[in-house]
Amino acid sequence: QVQLVESGGGLVQAGGSLRLSCAASGDTSSLRVVGWLRQAPGKVREWIGSILWVGGSTYYLDSVRGRFTISRDTAKNTLFLQMHNLKPDDTAVYYCAASPRASVWDYYGQGTQVTVSS
Repeated sequence: QVQLVESGGGLVQAGGSLRLSCAASGDTSSLRVVGWLRQAPGKVREWIGSILWVGGSTYYLDSVRGRFTISRDTAKNTLFLQMHNLKPDDTAVYYCAASPRASVWDYYGQGTQVTVSS
C-alpha cells in the first residue's frame, strides 16, 4: 500500500505560478509510475502528466506541455508539479496518483484545489 498527500494548492491570478507537492509513504519501492490528474467542476477527471519513478522520463497532456513540469525526489518520496502561466481553464482539483503498474492508477491522494482567476 502507498499513501499520497498533496499540498500547495490555492488561488492564483491568470499568468501566475504554483507548485504542488505530493508526499508518498508506505511501499514506495514498489512504484513504477507517478503522476498528476485533475478534475474541473462538471468534467471528468483527466490525466495531465506522469513521470517514471525510476528513470524520471516524463509525459504530458498536450495542453499543459511547456507550462507544467513534473519532477520527483525519490530520496524524499515526493512528487512535484510546477505550473507556470496558469489559465482559468486550469482551475480544478489536482490529484497525485501512483502505481506499480503501467496501465492503471492504484493509489490517489485526497486532492488539492487550484483556482485561477481571470
